[in-house]
Amino acid sequence: MNQIDSKKQKPDFSFETVHLDAGRSPVAGVDEAGRGPWAGPVVAAAVILDRDNIPEGLNDSKKLTEARREVLFDQIRETSEFGIGIIEASEIDRINILQATLQAMSNAIAELPRPPMVALIDGNKAPPLEYQSETIKKGDARSLSIAAASIIAKVTRDRMMKELDLQFPGYSFARHKGYGTAIHAAALEKLGPCPQHRKSFAPIRALLLKSK
Repeated sequence: MNQIDSKKQKPDFSFETVHLDAGRSPVAGVDEAGRGPWAGPVVAAAVILDRDNIPEGLNDSKKLTEARREVLFDQIRETSEFGIGIIEASEIDRINILQATLQAMSNAIAELPRPPMVALIDGNKAPPLEYQSETIKKGDARSLSIAAASIIAKVTRDRMMKELDLQFPGYSFARHKGYGTAIHAAALEKLGPCPQHRKSFAPIRALLLKSK
């Protein structure tokens, strides 16, 4: 396969069409949001698009503005079948972020109204599933179903982080969504970690060791 230019690439329905034309239906796209942050949950979504009613403008959630993601989030929910899986920070610490991400994906697929025959997974690792799966590197920029899942996961997690900002004021969770920004680091130095921080992540672990 030729090297993909992720900046120019736009997702299409070709991965889905191969399976659908072969009688493997339905096909779900699966993606996650929140692997890298220092705080908050990891969220995965699974989406089965209606091939005759696909919202226009689906793309990797990172390439869309917040306002555009919100519009598409509603359109996806109105036209598609979807499931969401959430693994909290404490469970991430217990089983590690990779296993938590895979578990969130499994949970998202299990929440679909009907099981897919094929799951298209963003990245190079798939959770253990009872049905066929296909991993696709940079899948959110190549598959419309995965792009839709990336939007559902991202908007869901961002909304959760805004709620956590109200529960744990001072960390600016609504602003940086738990990622390791300078503002977040300064807040941690001042306030220390809260229950939503991932204590197994190196910056938080180092801070806890320093405070002993």
